[in-house]
Amino acid sequence: MARRRQKGHNINGIILFDKPIKLTSNQALQNVKKLLNANKAGHTGSLDPLATGLLPICLGEATKVSSYLLSADKSYTVQCQFGVRTDSADADGNVIETRPVKELSVARITSVMQQFKGSISQVPPMHSAIKQNGVPLYKLARQGIEVERQSRQITIYDIDLVDYHDDILEFAVSCSKGTYIRTLVDDIGEVLGCGAHVTMLRRTRVGPFDMEGAVTWEKLQILQSQGNEAVLQAILPIDEGLKLMPAVNLTEDAAFYLQKGQAVFIPHNKNKGFVRLFMGDNRFLGIGQMQEDGKVAPKRLMNLAKIG
Repeated sequence: MARRRQKGHNINGIILFDKPIKLTSNQALQNVKKLLNANKAGHTGSLDPLATGLLPICLGEATKVSSYLLSADKSYTVQCQFGVRTDSADADGNVIETRPVKELSVARITSVMQQFKGSISQVPPMHSAIKQNGVPLYKLARQGIEVERQSRQITIYDIDLVDYHDDILEFAVSCSKGTYIRTLVDDIGEVLGCGAHVTMLRRTRVGPFDMEGAVTWEKLQILQSQGNEAVLQAILPIDEGLKLMPAVNLTEDAAFYLQKGQAVFIPHNKNKGFVRLFMGDNRFLGIGQMQEDGKVAPKRLMNLAKIG
């Protein structure tokens, strides 16, 4: 049986895409993939249509590291309105409750926000892509069905008030994977006794990446019209998504055996856990995992023929 021929170009690397409002993350991904005529692409963590900001898009061999960015810590700037709750906890939802907002001081709001700092338990919202019995919760929510959800442990590393006026709160937050900012806002509103919902959400950091170097759809279109060399300016090397992992350089002999699936010994190594693997003149090989015997085992290797 003939091997199915892939459509599109072999483009390998990561684009820091500044997702616009109203697009789903998958729509943004497909737009970028089509514009670049890439044969393979994946994003690294959904943003709601209401949200904007950093959406790293992995192309080609970079899709092999997308799961590591999915599990990375993230940062956001958030704006929410007190006094109104919606069924989705954001401005795209239907209003389910309004309450008077009694005089709230900055000190009171800050104090409540700090209660959510650290490791906390959070119940995912019904309007989410989490599946129950194979069905995404948001599909049930659209039918007016609400089911019990298991709480999850998340971590809020930092949460800081930026501005507050006219019942509108703006704050910055850094958090672990799996955190729902809409739920965080709804919970803060409940503790304050007035309810709240998200009116603006912008992701500013994913793992090692921030907004520096991020490109808008308009900018990407301009680069694409200027040719491949211009587009390459916006594509980061694959290993940039793993900068938080220590780097290990292998000899050509060690790299040969590693690519055969064998663990190889790394002399004088003090690293633990996952590492970035390089050969010779810093040619990126993929991800390895250090073992207690001083060897590194292949975990996720790149196809060298594709990354050239």
